[in-house]
Amino acid sequence: MSNTAPSLPWLAQYPASVPAQLDYSAHHSVVEVLEEAFSAYADRTAFWCMGKGLTYSELDAASAQFASYLQGIGLSKGARVAIMLPNLPQYPVALYGIMRAGYVVVSINPQYTAHELEFQLRDSGAEAIVFLEHFGNTLEQALHINPGLPIKYAFVSSIGEFLGWRGPWLDRFIRTFKRKVEPYSLPANLNCLQLKPTLDLGKRAKYQKPHLSGDSIALLQYTGGTTGVSKGAILTHRNLLANLLQVETWLRPIEKVKPIRQWNFLCALPLYHIFAFTGCGLLGMRLGAKIILVPNARDVPNLVGILKAFPEINFFPGVNTLFQALLNNADFARLDFSQWVLTIGGGMAVQKSVADRWKALTGVAIAEGYGLSETAPVACCNTPLIESFTGGIGYPLPDTELSIRDESGMPLPVGEVGEIYIRGPQVMQGYWNQAEETANAITADGFFKTGDIGEMDSSGFFRIVDRKKDMITVAGFKVYPNEVEDVVASIPGVLECAVVGIESASGELVKLFVVSDDPDLTAERIMAVCVEQLSPYKRPSAIEFTESLPKNNVGKILRRVLRDQARNAV
Repeated sequence: MSNTAPSLPWLAQYPASVPAQLDYSAHHSVVEVLEEAFSAYADRTAFWCMGKGLTYSELDAASAQFASYLQGIGLSKGARVAIMLPNLPQYPVALYGIMRAGYVVVSINPQYTAHELEFQLRDSGAEAIVFLEHFGNTLEQALHINPGLPIKYAFVSSIGEFLGWRGPWLDRFIRTFKRKVEPYSLPANLNCLQLKPTLDLGKRAKYQKPHLSGDSIALLQYTGGTTGVSKGAILTHRNLLANLLQVETWLRPIEKVKPIRQWNFLCALPLYHIFAFTGCGLLGMRLGAKIILVPNARDVPNLVGILKAFPEINFFPGVNTLFQALLNNADFARLDFSQWVLTIGGGMAVQKSVADRWKALTGVAIAEGYGLSETAPVACCNTPLIESFTGGIGYPLPDTELSIRDESGMPLPVGEVGEIYIRGPQVMQGYWNQAEETANAITADGFFKTGDIGEMDSSGFFRIVDRKKDMITVAGFKVYPNEVEDVVASIPGVLECAVVGIESASGELVKLFVVSDDPDLTAERIMAVCVEQLSPYKRPSAIEFTESLPKNNVGKILRRVLRDQARNAV
C-alpha cells in the first residue's frame, strides 16, 4: 500500500506513529510470540482467576508439559484438539499447550447442546477434547448421537483443579454457576483422563518444538451460527500473527498520551470467542499483561466485585450488553476509574446512549471496532485517542482494505450504503470442508464478503448500518434495526431492545421487543418517541415487553431467534 493511494483515504487519518504497512517477518508462528512472552515476563502474573494467579513461567511450564503429553499419544499430524471450557486457568494451559504441540485448536462454546457439540466435533474431525466435568453429560450424549466421532482422548477438568484452594471467589462462582455435575459415562474405547495429572506425565517426556510456518493452521473458529449453520473459519498462524501485530500497532499511540507501566486486561468475554481469543489470549500475552479471567460475566455483582478488587485494570474489551448491564448496577458507579485507559467495544453495535453514559461515568470513551471470526477478528477500529464516541467503527487497520459494494459486487461511491468487503493478511483461508461456501464468501481478488451493510465517508471513516440478513423492507423502503434500536435504547426505563421484521399480508413490518425496569413505561410512550425521531415506515407496528432477550455466548442479541418466535406466535 502507498500512503498516497487515492482509493485508501483512511491512511491520511492514521496517528503519526502508525504505519500503513507492517513487517510480519519476525515470527513464523504464534508459538514464537508466546515463548518470547514466557521468557520476557517470567515473574509476572499472566492470568488471575478467583483468587489465584498463574505466572508466565508457571504457564510456560504447564503448557509445555501438556504439549509434551499430547505429542506422545499418537495424534495425527495437524490433529484438531477441541477446548470446551469457560474462562478458567486451565483454558490458557490447554490453549497454549495445543498450539505448542503443533496441533489445531477448535474453540467450542461450553453452553452447546449435544447436537451442536456433535456437529462441531464431526465437522472439525477433532481427535481430542479438553472439557469441564459439568459438560461431560453433553459429551456423552454427543457420542451417543454419533458413535463414529473421531474423538480418541478426552481430558476432563474440574472448576477448582488449577486454583489449588477454596476461597470466597471460587465459592461464589460454584454457587452461581447453577449447573450441577450430572453423572456421565463415556465409552470404554475413549481414553478419558483428568487434565492436571497429564502435566506430571508430560514432565517425563521431552518437549519437541514443532515445525510450524505461517501457512500452518492454528485455529478453527466456528462462526456463531446466528444466521444459519455454524461454519469453521480456517485461521493460520499467519492470520493470527497479522491481526495480533495490527491491533498492537493500532493501540500503541495511547501509551504516549497515558504512560502505562503494565497492562492489566479484564477478560470478561469468553476465550472461546474470537474477540477475547485474540484481544486477551494473544494480545495480552504479547504485551506482558496481567489478564483477569472472569468465568461468568453474567454475574454482574461478582464482576463489579472484581473491578473493585483490581482498580489497576486499564484495558476493558466488551460488548454493548455488558456495558449496559454494568451501567445499570448501582455499585459500578462507585468504583475507582482513575487508572482506566482503554475500553474497546465490539461483537455487536454499541449504542450511543450506552456509550455516552459510559464516558460520563468512567471518563473513558468506548472505541468501537469491527471484525468477524473470519478476520481473526479485527479489521477496522477507532483510534484509541478518541475523546468521545464516534458512532462508527473507525478506520481499517494497517494492511487492511475495506470496500463498500453493491449487490453485483461493484464498488460504490463515497457515502453510498452497501455490503462491506474486507481484504488483508488477517482474512481466513476459507471455511473448513466447505469449498462452495468459501467460494461464495471470498472473491477472486481476495476480498471477504461480510454480509454487513455499511458506508464510508470521504475521509475513509466507516460506519455499520446493519446485518444484511437483518434488514427489513417495509413498503419498498429499507429499515435497519440498529437505527430503530438506537432510538428506543435512549428512552429512560429501557434496559434492552431488539427489532426484527415480521411478515404480514401487506409485506414486512417492524416489531420491537423491549426489556424494561420501569413498570410505568408503556408502548404508547415508546411510540411517541419513535414518532418524533423516526420516519413513519421505520416505526414499530408491534411492541412486545419481555423479561429477557436471547443472546449468544458474548451477549449479542439473537434477532433470528426473535424472528422465529414472532413467526411461531402468528
